Amino acid sequence: MDSQPLADFRFLMFVDDDYEDLELWYPRLRLLEAGAHVTVAGPRSGQKYKAKHGYPCMSDAAIADMEAADFHGLVIPGGFMPDKLRRDPQVLRLVREFDQSEMLIAAICHGGWIPISAGVYRGVRVTGSLGIKDDLTNAGAIWEDAPVVVDRHFVSSRKPDDLPAFCQGILRVMQSQDKPARKAPVRGNGKKPKATARRKAAQAR
Repeated sequence: MDSQPLADFRFLMFVDDDYEDLELWYPRLRLLEAGAHVTVAGPRSGQKYKAKHGYPCMSDAAIADMEAADFHGLVIPGGFMPDKLRRDPQVLRLVREFDQSEMLIAAICHGGWIPISAGVYRGVRVTGSLGIKDDLTNAGAIWEDAPVVVDRHFVSSRKPDDLPAFCQGILRVMQSQDKPARKAPVRGNGKKPKATARRKAAQAR
């Protein structure tokens, strides 16, 4: 059995104040345990963001510096954070780029607000917090009340209690894909690098 089934896979996670503690940290640590590299991006690089229950998270990079082409999947925690980030055009751009490339978009609880605002859930089977069920169906999604729903490259779950199933769904989607070529680390440096320059750097390694 492969102890690191996600080695060389790269994931992007969003963070801002009032994220749901477990819904960020559980998937992040599970992905790291599986050998993946995880970049946590917030409105600013190197800033400490406070969770709903007080646990802090330091961002690795700024959202504005991110390019979907540098990753293999996107994980969106819940909490009150998604209602803030769904108003950021850069966040919506990234979600649409992940969808256009048919790369993983995984959202839990209120995290579904962000794909809703990006307009990528129409016709997609999803679940989420009961509090956003109407928002999901109004966005054209097909609602299911289940611990995890996997539809193509979309993975969704309802609440923190569903996190084991949520992470299993992510692993299932990623393990169905070919093992990726190694990509260069993504780090926040206060400047917006060009995606083509980062890809050239990755190819040179």
